Amino acid sequence: MSDTPFVHPCLSCGACCATFRVSMHWSETDPNLGGVVPAELTEPLDAHQVCMRGTWAKAPRCIALDAVIGQYSRCTIHAQRPQACRLVQASWEFGRADAQCDKARAVHGLKPLTPQDWPPGTGAPAAD
Repeated sequence: MSDTPFVHPCLSCGACCATFRVSMHWSETDPNLGGVVPAELTEPLDAHQVCMRGTWAKAPRCIALDAVIGQYSRCTIHAQRPQACRLVQASWEFGRADAQCDKARAVHGLKPLTPQDWPPGTGAPAAD
């Protein structure tokens, strides 16, 4: 076992935030309805949906992303991120690959995550 502390792979990635459109029902931005996403960071998509600014661009990049893809990454509104973001899981963090994670990493030239990227007990299958 290494003495190096575990650093979550997402903190050196950010690929999903610079690959996909992040859309949500407008109510996720309305505090009166329990919404927590800052409305000023969104733009209208259609009559019922908004999306995070920057994610509907030809080369998507969320306005809330502070990152150099593949080096460091942080969401500036992590506690207030949309449900769509909460649903994306890093591959193998919970014992299986995630197609969105794998695709986003590939788009940015990053290798897919493997079970070996996770410490024992995190839900990833034990490495042989």
